[in-house]
Amino acid sequence: MAAQGADAPLQHLVIATRGSTLARVQTDSVIAHLNIHHPGLATEVRVIRTTGDVSQEASLTELGLGVFTKELEVELLSHRADLAVHSLKDMSTEAPAGLDVLSVMKREDARDVLVSRVGLNLAELATGAIIGTSSPRRAALILAIRPDVAVAPIRGNVETRLRKLNEGSFDAIVLAAAGLIRLGLQAEVTEYLDPLTFTPAVGQGAVALQGRSDDTGLATLLEPLDHADTHSAVLAERAFLVALGGGCRMPMGAHGVIAGNVLHVAGVVASVDGKQCYRADVEGPVGDADALGRRLAQEVLDQGATTLLTEGAV
Repeated sequence: MAAQGADAPLQHLVIATRGSTLARVQTDSVIAHLNIHHPGLATEVRVIRTTGDVSQEASLTELGLGVFTKELEVELLSHRADLAVHSLKDMSTEAPAGLDVLSVMKREDARDVLVSRVGLNLAELATGAIIGTSSPRRAALILAIRPDVAVAPIRGNVETRLRKLNEGSFDAIVLAAAGLIRLGLQAEVTEYLDPLTFTPAVGQGAVALQGRSDDTGLATLLEPLDHADTHSAVLAERAFLVALGGGCRMPMGAHGVIAGNVLHVAGVVASVDGKQCYRADVEGPVGDADALGRRLAQEVLDQGATTLLTEGAV
């Protein structure tokens, strides 16, 4: 149970998760992996409604950072849960004191996808077409490629956004490939957007397992679930974000890919209207992930992204 103490052998694990279908699928995957490596472990799921789940009308920019994670973190800090399962892209780069990401599972496809009501890809959509997204990054990158379309906010879980598309409120919407794949909805995808031009969000496609920093028993328990390459890639991406002083409200993205022992990281900082995009990429040893992320941030700043950040244009 959650109150069993940091040093007690873990026999019963309380897992906090959001209640969306996608969140439950991700949590079920975590439990399945735990059962493989720890067949005697009992698990209990606590479903928590977060600010982002409750406040469906407000924009994510208005709600601020951590809207899908804060309530789960409260469960950990109050010892009502041992483990929280998060989509890593939702997590703030500043973890609350006493909590850490203890494991990062193998990443699903990190790309964004376009889902079009009539099967047209991004280049084929008509002038004035309405594309739904509430992500400043996605909105900016859409406008950088297609300044002649309109971007409109859309909230809700994956199923809700697909329903709004099919009802005719939008001509297309942009979603994370990982969510559709995990839900078995790959057939809905019209186009996978090239990460070289449509840079994914930091941590997109990765699932993070968060626990209390002093829970060494849980850290040991989760070691087999950690995917080293994914962990290194997202470490670099998050270091990029930290170095720029940014969060999910800002149009920026980063994507790390590992080949052998070499980590390649690409990043972008854009203006809200997509008219300015500063891009850079770096590569180096996997063990230098944090330093590579910080170097990438400095390169986009040297290109001119400093102006966007200091003027608040993002």
